[in-house]
Amino acid sequence: MFAVIYRWRIRPGMEEQFADGWRRVTEAIRARCGSYGSRLHRADDGTWVAYARWPDEETRARCSAPDPDGVAMMLEAIAERLPETRLHIVDDLLAEPGTG
Repeated sequence: MFAVIYRWRIRPGMEEQFADGWRRVTEAIRARCGSYGSRLHRADDGTWVAYARWPDEETRARCSAPDPDGVAMMLEAIAERLPETRLHIVDDLLAEPGTG
């Protein structure tokens, strides 16, 4: 099991469109693959942060983008995509940095 933490800077005035696209994509992933845990929030520094938890790489690849319209909504709103952080799940409350 591992988690991926995603971060973005959003174009001014596009926050609602981004969040709507993210919700659409997340719902489509849950419908196709079940819920692996996913949350979205605005950080104190103004970036938007989300995480997704996956059992393995194959599931992540299979479930990555099942709603092209939702993805397009998100992409239009994103000013900058920041590097993702990968964590290996060690325990329900603990994680360690992933490799690669």
